[in-house]
Amino acid sequence: MMKAMILSAGYGKRLNPLTLDCPKPLLKLGRETLLSNTIKFLEKFGVKDVVINVHYLGEQIIDYINKNNFNLTFKIIKEEKNILDTGGGVLNAIENFSKSPFIVINPDTIWNSNYLSELKLMQRKSISNKKSKCLMLVINKSKCFDKNFKGDFNLENDLIKKDTKGNLTFIYTGLQIIRPEVFSGLDSKIFSINKIWDKLIKNKELYGMESNIDFLHVSTLDVYKNLLDRKFKH
Repeated sequence: MMKAMILSAGYGKRLNPLTLDCPKPLLKLGRETLLSNTIKFLEKFGVKDVVINVHYLGEQIIDYINKNNFNLTFKIIKEEKNILDTGGGVLNAIENFSKSPFIVINPDTIWNSNYLSELKLMQRKSISNKKSKCLMLVINKSKCFDKNFKGDFNLENDLIKKDTKGNLTFIYTGLQIIRPEVFSGLDSKIFSINKIWDKLIKNKELYGMESNIDFLHVSTLDVYKNLLDRKFKH
């Protein structure tokens, strides 16, 4: 069964002032925090081992994991001196994934059981397609709760592409299956995962799968408040 990494080191500045004293993964929607919702989603999928990277207010996340009885094995990696960004954070944890593909997931998407079948299909696709160094779950921006998204990529014949004219239709949902070898030979320690994606796009090795689930994502303070009002009323 695949291992997973939850990216949890960010500052969450667009949710200030809420994130001045609470890390973004510990914000609540209904009865769950963003982090617990993500953990329980991975558990339902069958993941047993999870790596979590922390930096900003990281001790709160560590305490939260230790105080809750999640049925998973956790490895917490502290980015002590500097935050390493999304790509650097994964590279810093890469030794935990041997040579097998693994899941990288963002906790600020509201994962639900409907995503389980999509992740299972992603798993099958990533195993059967040896050309796929990374497979990401994308969504048409028309299905985004946050209507400010402008688009990240295009999707053509399962390949992720970027239009130089800026006509981009699809949004990255925050879920990908990636092979460890794409991080080999990197001399940078602090970098965005976009650096990996751009290289894979150039080599036609970045694949995408379209999600059919309405995309709920905690991006800004206004979006968070709207989600609470419209989707998660107590």
